[in-house]
Amino acid sequence: MLQLVLTALDAPLAEAWKRHCGDFDFVSIEKRSILEVEADALVSPANSFGFMDGGIDLAYSNFFGWQLQAAVQARIQSRFDGELPVGAADLVETGHLSFPWLVVAPTMRVPMALVNSPNPYLAARAAPVLLVNGKFETGPHAGDPISTRIERVAFPGLGTGVGELSADVCARQMRHAICSVLLGSVEFPRSWIQAQEIHYEMTRPSWRPP
Repeated sequence: MLQLVLTALDAPLAEAWKRHCGDFDFVSIEKRSILEVEADALVSPANSFGFMDGGIDLAYSNFFGWQLQAAVQARIQSRFDGELPVGAADLVETGHLSFPWLVVAPTMRVPMALVNSPNPYLAARAAPVLLVNGKFETGPHAGDPISTRIERVAFPGLGTGVGELSADVCARQMRHAICSVLLGSVEFPRSWIQAQEIHYEMTRPSWRPP
């Protein structure tokens, strides 16, 4: 089973991770920088064009070096015709011993607010789909399952920075992605109405009007 590390720098996100995802034995929650945890891969939840000059991606660029942004953008241009859509993910080598891989899983096409958006769920879903089902395409491991090299992946908050998404909604969408991909416990909707109900439950605000 793929191991997930859900990280948070602030108490609200750490508490939301625990509230919605703390009951999974393959999930650990760390209230510290994502760059301080142990993981084979880190998730970059930025934009479809691979610009890494803001939010958590700026921290990645400062840590790994700006050549990582160049590698991400080169990959997007060569493999995805210049745009990695929300709901897709790709893998880029970092050249760093502590975190050898970066999972690029955009939560937004361009910087934007994600209120009422399922994009964090789509990104949270895309990453494990790639890591569990994907294969290396190039290099010495070409053809090998990605899961043979990446057993532990760390996530920052998804959409909680520039996206202005609440910690609770972010964690709720992460749980749905976990149940859908890693546990297979989300049934295919039997109707549009059921699909809309599931969508609303993921995206509804944390508060309810009086």
